[in-house]
Amino acid sequence: MRHAYFASLVFALIGAISLPLSAAPSAPAPAVMVAGEVQSAPLNLNKADAATLQSQLSGIGKAKADAIVAYREENGDFASVDELLEIKGIGKALLERNRDKLTVN
Repeated sequence: MRHAYFASLVFALIGAISLPLSAAPSAPAPAVMVAGEVQSAPLNLNKADAATLQSQLSGIGKAKADAIVAYREENGDFASVDELLEIKGIGKALLERNRDKLTVN
């Protein structure tokens, strides 16, 4: 009797462990969770409007987002993400905080 009871407990335990493994999605999700934030495809500096820049970038408010768009309109497309350093109010720390979120393609 004890053997049957023990066997049924082991069987239930194995079943409980294998269920989440078989229920896991097979395709990767399009967004990645990093430190509680959802990251999606990099934001293109040459196409994003001020509202998008403001909402997607850390430390970028309305004034800096407007300055990025104004710089792009005056100087043409960004050649690299590092060109953001030319904009007043954007320093190395702010650039590094957002570098992985940006592209110029």
